[in-house]
Amino acid sequence: MPLFSRPDGDLVRGEAPVRRIMPYLMRGRNESCVYQESVYRIAAARTWLKAYNRAHHPRATLFHLVAYATAVALETRPRLNRFVSGGRLYQRRGVSISFVAKKVFTDDGPDVTVKLACPKGEGFPDFSRRISTRVDEARDKDCAVDKEVALIMRLPGPLVRGLVALARGLDHWNLFPGFMIRDDPMYSTVFLANLGSVGVSDVFHHLYEYGTVSIFGAVSAPRRAVFATRDGVTSEEALSVRWTFDERIDDAFSCARSMVLVQKILEDPARWLGPPEGTPVWRGLEAGPRES
Repeated sequence: MPLFSRPDGDLVRGEAPVRRIMPYLMRGRNESCVYQESVYRIAAARTWLKAYNRAHHPRATLFHLVAYATAVALETRPRLNRFVSGGRLYQRRGVSISFVAKKVFTDDGPDVTVKLACPKGEGFPDFSRRISTRVDEARDKDCAVDKEVALIMRLPGPLVRGLVALARGLDHWNLFPGFMIRDDPMYSTVFLANLGSVGVSDVFHHLYEYGTVSIFGAVSAPRRAVFATRDGVTSEEALSVRWTFDERIDDAFSCARSMVLVQKILEDPARWLGPPEGTPVWRGLEAGPRES
């Protein structure tokens, strides 16, 4: 039992002993990694987004739809919205997504990291609009985290190492202040990297030991892929997302089932979000058409 509660999560109780001991057997996230590649058909998503962008502003992108589908999956399957800290398992309070955007699309262009809270039941138009707004704001001015890091990096190296060690220690004992966690992109449910947009594909990404991010999704560039069908094989435009999971938060079977929700939305957004010309919103499995 921890001495102090956390500002961003609640202690998970009642888990099986085997799962409770995992954080002690595998102390770091990167020795607890499980990797999964998901390849999604995106022809329907392309058509849906084209119609959506004719009826809505600002323009939504395929990455917006991937991020929204991921947020829906995490909200629908809350066991995946967990993290390990101080050898204990916590249920996160709310879904949040972090991602990196380029300020300028050049080799030397600086990166900005954005953390976006995902309210339960939010429609896709509001979600997409908030992503666009946050990215524009981050490109126009430095965010609070960037300013804090820039200030810290003015200090001598040994002092920087001491501050980082202090932050890790406070976090381990649940004493890291909530106002420091709130906007820190390393304290989110999932980190998505749109690597395909900068010409990098087919990579798995590590998890960060600092913070509480338990899932990383590396989004590749769209390309043709071969799929098996009842009539043989077909070549279609596809999107690959390579996921990295912290095995300690949930078992592989549950993680795989959760990611199926991402596939459902990306491969048939009209079915699960509704007509693109309206106000698309996740209708839930129980509200949608019966499974075939």
